[in-house]
Amino acid sequence: MKFFVDTADVPAIAELNELGMVDGVTTNPSLIKKSGRDILEVTKEICDLVAGPVSAEVVATEADQMIAEGRKLREIAENIAVKVPLTWDGLKACKVLSDEGAMVNVTLCFSANQALLAAKAGATFISPFIGRLDDINLDGMQLIEDIRTVYDNYGFETEILAASIRTANHVAESARIGADVITAPPAVIKALASHPLTDKGLAAFLADIKDAGIKIL
Repeated sequence: MKFFVDTADVPAIAELNELGMVDGVTTNPSLIKKSGRDILEVTKEICDLVAGPVSAEVVATEADQMIAEGRKLREIAENIAVKVPLTWDGLKACKVLSDEGAMVNVTLCFSANQALLAAKAGATFISPFIGRLDDINLDGMQLIEDIRTVYDNYGFETEILAASIRTANHVAESARIGADVITAPPAVIKALASHPLTDKGLAAFLADIKDAGIKIL
């Protein structure tokens, strides 16, 4: 499974990248706003830092303008994935941009039917939002499973990018089902290393080391 980091915080990306935990980055207008930086400037810095795809989202809502913005974003770096919303206009933009050779991430997916449309429009990535479905008492993981089944049934190459990841369990379940990619905030990725039994076991080891006076250096 590939790990994308869902942030525009360059130092946080760099820290995880040094550990080999970054296969790509996803951003959106809200994350860019949080960074307090110009979208083109911060996106270029992230692209220079990370070898994998960096999703940069259009802000227009009409297809022609989305296409123009997508072309502008592609000028930033070769590893840009243009991010478009899963609307009819977004699908039109996806088709044109993907035909031009662009990586396209179709976002805000909440149904298998939407994912099917995105794949037929040539999307590189489809981003189903797990956490937001959970928020309204629907099963976000079931959506990942449904899309996996549909794509496998017909051999679609669009990668399932599990998004709106809130917990370590979301990551584990996405991996179990077979999502190709997860994107999560740095804090969630770091939390994957945590387990109460690890903490308990380490505390016991440290107590024994102290009692025995064990030293290595």
